[in-house]
Amino acid sequence: MHYRLLLFCLIFSLPACKDYMGNPYKTALSPRVVPVSNSDLRMEPALWWTGMQHNEVEILAQREDLASYTLELGAAKGIKLLKVEKGDSPNYLFITLQISEKALQQKVPLVFSKGTQIFTAEFPVYARNTMPKAQGINSRDVVYMLMPDRFANGDTSNDSIAGMLEKANRMDGESRHGGDLAGVRQHLDYLQDLGVTALWLNPELENDQPAASYHGYAVTNHYRVDRRFGTNEQYRELVSECHRRGMKMIRDVVTNHIGSNHYWMKDLPTKDWVNQWPTYTNTSFRAPTILDPYASEYDKKRFSDGWFDVEMPDLNQRNPHVAKYLIQQAIWWIEYAGLDGFRIDTYTYSDQDFMSKWCAAVRKEYPNIGMFGEIWEQGVVVQGFFADNQPMARAQFDSNLPGVIDFQLCFAIQEALTKGPGWQDGDARIYYTLAQDYFYEDPSKNLIILDNHDMKRFYSVVDEQIDKYKSGLAFLLTMRGIPQIYYATEILSTGTGVPSWATYRKDFPGGWPSDTINKFTAAGRTPLENEAFNYVRTLIRYRQATPALQTGKLMQFAPFDGLYTYFRYDQQKTVMVVLNTSNKDKVLETARFAERMNGFTRAKNVVTGENINDLSRLNLGKNACLVLELKG
Repeated sequence: MHYRLLLFCLIFSLPACKDYMGNPYKTALSPRVVPVSNSDLRMEPALWWTGMQHNEVEILAQREDLASYTLELGAAKGIKLLKVEKGDSPNYLFITLQISEKALQQKVPLVFSKGTQIFTAEFPVYARNTMPKAQGINSRDVVYMLMPDRFANGDTSNDSIAGMLEKANRMDGESRHGGDLAGVRQHLDYLQDLGVTALWLNPELENDQPAASYHGYAVTNHYRVDRRFGTNEQYRELVSECHRRGMKMIRDVVTNHIGSNHYWMKDLPTKDWVNQWPTYTNTSFRAPTILDPYASEYDKKRFSDGWFDVEMPDLNQRNPHVAKYLIQQAIWWIEYAGLDGFRIDTYTYSDQDFMSKWCAAVRKEYPNIGMFGEIWEQGVVVQGFFADNQPMARAQFDSNLPGVIDFQLCFAIQEALTKGPGWQDGDARIYYTLAQDYFYEDPSKNLIILDNHDMKRFYSVVDEQIDKYKSGLAFLLTMRGIPQIYYATEILSTGTGVPSWATYRKDFPGGWPSDTINKFTAAGRTPLENEAFNYVRTLIRYRQATPALQTGKLMQFAPFDGLYTYFRYDQQKTVMVVLNTSNKDKVLETARFAERMNGFTRAKNVVTGENINDLSRLNLGKNACLVLELKG
């Protein structure tokens, strides 16, 4: 007992070091203690907050030979050390602290001792801040997705960082180009003028990989922004600036895998930290194995436990420590940075029981948080199986996932604009896809897209035909759900190849100091690019001013003769949208839409401002669209 008290006194410099009889200790005993440095101690998370629902925090601590040390808490109020567990590696401890409801802000002293050796660390517990956070992403938002490395370079000093594996090389489409958080922040005026209300950045966490580390999906440090993008503080400041402007921030979360250069891979905390195979085994990329009543156990295991790529080890979320780490990491970033939503990468590839718990834990802490999962599969049944409260899935799990990325609707509109009218494809596929919305508890929570960073650019999909492009954007911005625009779509960016990452993910012209053309400005864009920009801007702003397009009802009519018609409406307003998916001029007789058009005698063209005084017949050019606000 005397020895422990002496250690605490020496370590924390208590003003009066006395024994249990009240007599001062003599300093002659001090040579028994050999303080050692704690500079090589890693703790994740490195801090937490009071008043959290998640109040039992498991700290992953790493240091050489750490498991041979004994841990005790120094003086802490309202904080208990619940347990200390060892991993398979001698260099890790799992430390669980309980933070009571009445705990005050403090720095919790952690005392590690082994024989006469001792070192200390502090685990700060802060009061929760009052900044906006977890505001949610919903159908009132328009999301702008961008790749930080390819959007804008606001700080050339961090393009390459000493000690990090990959340097900037803008001449190589697969290398880092130097875009960063400063570049995003410098162009918030542009994004705000366009009308977007939420930003989705591809993962900005450290990806210290030898090559192709720019995309962000091979994380090597879960608690550190990649220094080539900026710092944790700069990320938090970017989120705060977005909030000041009335914009939200979505984080791209990777729960399924990590980068092969993650520090874990050099020293696994437990032998089963990642899913291991006798020889390297890729995932099968076949999500239907999860719901297939005829699936083999081998196929199920290979899909879920196979590695996404040789450079992306597959995490074993059945390991309780892995599960806690990933749950806490998600909560930590919301609280630290003020995030409003999550896009969850490769959602189906993770263990689904874990993902259910992950989503539930995040939503318990932040009930309004927005979340949508990447479920890049074929068919509404497979896609919708992973959405929240899906009766078909409940025999296995309830995902607790509010929304999904609606790839099925994306494929449908692409087919409508490229294949044209037909019984089983083209415009009919839109109709059939939406007819299956009963499969979702709330389809308005789905994110709807035309393309993304893994797909051929939408303008290239429609063979660079401006009328088809406009039809696609009109559909996106008037349809149910949460519309997402991939960066530079508004200026007709192209990208072809299957796949061709370098063209899908081109730099935004004008985002680099050396660029001779700046398409962030009207003067830097061609007349056609300005036409496209203004078209998108007009529709976004109209959507933001029109609740019927945000939360109103949807009624669609079966496509006929290449014409597909639907209505968005509420008690205040009715918007009629017509797509001509054929290569011929058409005249649309509107009598069959009487149940939605009764009482309306005229309309206003939302894009051109033209007044239409006769609604009985509407003229549409080939591949054209109309967005009409109906009037009495």
